[in-house]
Amino acid sequence: MESSAVKEIEIDLSPYIRLYKDGTVDRLAGNEILPASLLSESGASSKDVTISRESGISARLYLPSSAGRGQKLPTLVYFHGGAFIIESPFSPLYHPYTESVSANSKALVVSIDYHRPPEHPLPAAYEDAWAALLWVVSRVDPWLGDYADLSRIFVGGDSAGANIAHHVALRAGTEGSEELKKLRGLILMHPYFWSSGLSEEERERGKTVGQMWKFACPDSEGVDDLWINPMAKGSEGLRNLGCEKVLICVAGKDFLKGRGVAYGEALRRSGWEGAVEVAEDEGEDHVFHLFNPERQKSKVMMERVSSFLED
Repeated sequence: MESSAVKEIEIDLSPYIRLYKDGTVDRLAGNEILPASLLSESGASSKDVTISRESGISARLYLPSSAGRGQKLPTLVYFHGGAFIIESPFSPLYHPYTESVSANSKALVVSIDYHRPPEHPLPAAYEDAWAALLWVVSRVDPWLGDYADLSRIFVGGDSAGANIAHHVALRAGTEGSEELKKLRGLILMHPYFWSSGLSEEERERGKTVGQMWKFACPDSEGVDDLWINPMAKGSEGLRNLGCEKVLICVAGKDFLKGRGVAYGEALRRSGWEGAVEVAEDEGEDHVFHLFNPERQKSKVMMERVSSFLED
């Protein structure tokens, strides 16, 4: 009888990911893929594109069926969540959501497939995200060339994707061209920010965040690194945020709620001259709108995002 060797586990972050001592990785969630469709009945067509063959960055684009030829549309560059390590734009959790955002808001949506740890530790995803934004504004893809309105470029995401979106908007304000420094808006849904200065309840409910963060960003100095805590060294840096307005969505039962609220408060103190809105969905938990899109509060959240993109 043949015997198979049992692989030794290096790090076990179930139910998300497991790293073995031989370097192999098991992602335990978010691996399924839904196909793009140019004939979707959802109200938006989609297609997959390669942003860079050299780096391997790709994206799924969504175009609302209502768009007339040559009609210029608000354009959302979207970053999925999953603690930086799981999920993709093509998964059953994200494809239906971004498709619905495009259909409901009549926006062109570009959902980015960034590199994930541990194979590609942070800050790789941040670099991918910046490269993706530069690609979007170059409008080399026909959909972008025909439909993207460069005066209405938004960046956004949920959870870890919201964290990435923040850093993209911040970089736009400090390194971007004059065009990029005028991003129309930033959407942060249940943003994945953390800190050492937490309440006892936050520390208890989020006791694995530090471990997850160290796994994703092994060279980080900890949870007061500016990558995970934008307020770590005061709010002054936030004044450079390169957009005109910010929407922050938080959920009442989400242990990350306090960090999202604190971000909004710090942004108002920073001297940044844009408009910031913090919207709370009481009684709801982290990314509830993805898991239960048909619930009334999920529909209200969709309307909130659509209004932000249309305004």
